[in-house]
Amino acid sequence: QVQLVESGGGLVQPGESLRLSCAVSGIIFSINTMGWYRQAPGKQRELVASMVSGGSITYTDFVKGRFTISRDNGKNTVYLQMNSLKPEDTAVYYCNARVQLRPFRNPNDYWGQGTQVTVSS
Repeated sequence: QVQLVESGGGLVQPGESLRLSCAVSGIIFSINTMGWYRQAPGKQRELVASMVSGGSITYTDFVKGRFTISRDNGKNTVYLQMNSLKPEDTAVYYCNARVQLRPFRNPNDYWGQGTQVTVSS
C-alpha cells in the first residue's frame, strides 16, 4: 500500500520560512510527478508546485521567487522550501505523487494527509 507522510508545517510569522517534507513509502515501480497543493478555508485546492522525475518544475505564480520544490529520488521524498511567507499562504498543504505500481501500468495519484501552515503575527 502506498503512503505519503508529510511533515514540517506549523505556525510562523510573516517573512519567516518553513520546509515541508513528504516521503512516499510502499512497493512501487516509479514515481512520475511529485508536487504540493494547498487548500485554504472556503477555497478549492490549488497547485503550489510540481516536479517531474526528469527535473521539469512548475510553480504557480503566487509562489514564484519565494518557494522552491526539490526531490530526492533515492529517498522518494519531495520537499517544499517556503521563504518570505505571507498570511495569504495560510492553508493546509497536501503532498501529491503520481505513482506507477508496476511496469506498463498507468500511474495513480496518491495524496498525503495534509499539514497545516499558518502565517500570522
